[in-house]
Amino acid sequence: MIDLNKPSTQIDISIPLQFNGPQPNAYGVEAATSKACEAGDIVGDTRRGGSVNFEQYTFIPHCNGTHTECVGHITDERISVLDCLTDFVVAAVLVSVEPVNVDGGDLVITHSSLQAASVGTAADTPTALIVRTLPNDDSKLTRQYGEQYIPPYFTAEAMKYLVECGFKHLLVDMPSIDRIFDEGKLVNHRIFWNVEPGSREINAATRMESTITELIYVPNEFADGEYLLNLQIAPFVADCSPSRPMLMGII
Repeated sequence: MIDLNKPSTQIDISIPLQFNGPQPNAYGVEAATSKACEAGDIVGDTRRGGSVNFEQYTFIPHCNGTHTECVGHITDERISVLDCLTDFVVAAVLVSVEPVNVDGGDLVITHSSLQAASVGTAADTPTALIVRTLPNDDSKLTRQYGEQYIPPYFTAEAMKYLVECGFKHLLVDMPSIDRIFDEGKLVNHRIFWNVEPGSREINAATRMESTITELIYVPNEFADGEYLLNLQIAPFVADCSPSRPMLMGII
């Protein structure tokens, strides 16, 4: 059971998006910004004499903060995350995993890393897997991911293992489950959604109701284990939406 009257049992693992302020960024895209709208004599800023604040927000959900995406991210067909996400409260498991350096190259999350974190055992019940990479600190709230810092990512074997375990929703604190510069292959995205390598088309076996949530942040004070997950998204008719995943501790 959960006690909704105890704030300590409810955990927001999204990264608040500070428009015009410090924020995470992937691929070196433009930062998320806001500006007061102006229409004739109307100014949308009370500090400048306006009666109310109303602003225009400019951002790229895939790169500027916590977001949830669906298979439409990699298909020619415009498939909406609003249609794909049909689960709102599901059983979830949080695991901490330390990426490993393979052959002096990138840091990766391997099949063995996931097995060491008992992911296979945890998969007996939960629908969602939340992966916290180690080391973990609040620099992830404003980290810049690009050529100068290639974040960890999953190996293809690790991703196949997660699909075999039956996880329907995957939440990670990296900007992508694939290497952020991978020549556009997105091998892991295709494995997770069951889309053929190199294809931009769905098939009869595509995991249409599965989602990937990236750029979360889970503070260290919250222990690995089972939670309930409330995956909240904005009602965007798009392949991706800003999201606010909430964990609820089971007591």
